[in-house]
Amino acid sequence: MSIEPANAHILVVEDNVHNYMLIARLLAFLGVKHQEWKRSGWQVLEFADSMPHVDLILMDIHIPYEDGYEALAKLRAHPRFANTLIVAVTAEATADNMRRAKEAGFDGFIGKPIDPDLFLEQINLILQGQPVWELGDSKPLIG
Repeated sequence: MSIEPANAHILVVEDNVHNYMLIARLLAFLGVKHQEWKRSGWQVLEFADSMPHVDLILMDIHIPYEDGYEALAKLRAHPRFANTLIVAVTAEATADNMRRAKEAGFDGFIGKPIDPDLFLEQINLILQGQPVWELGDSKPLIG
């Protein structure tokens, strides 16, 4: 599976407006024309289900009401999102949290703070169907 950025439909679940603005600008720079924003874990499934199409969900872990793990579980339980790419994007970029994210069913992990140059490459890889498991700061991938 490979999706061109211009054709990608991305949902960003992020409660920090500054982080969202950075992500939105980077996605736009990459050529993404279809992106939506949700500020909390509350009703992420319902919000995503109202979108005509979703290729990728970038999910912060520590978000209000329902955290990223609870939102992920609800999305994975819904047939429409069982195979949707869902990537954790979190400031708690530790090997333990990455392992927990992988075990929970996330398709990737991007540590904050976001490195703009690296983020563009990470999103391109994800849209090409390649997994990205990175703590950030050029820390090595885990297998």
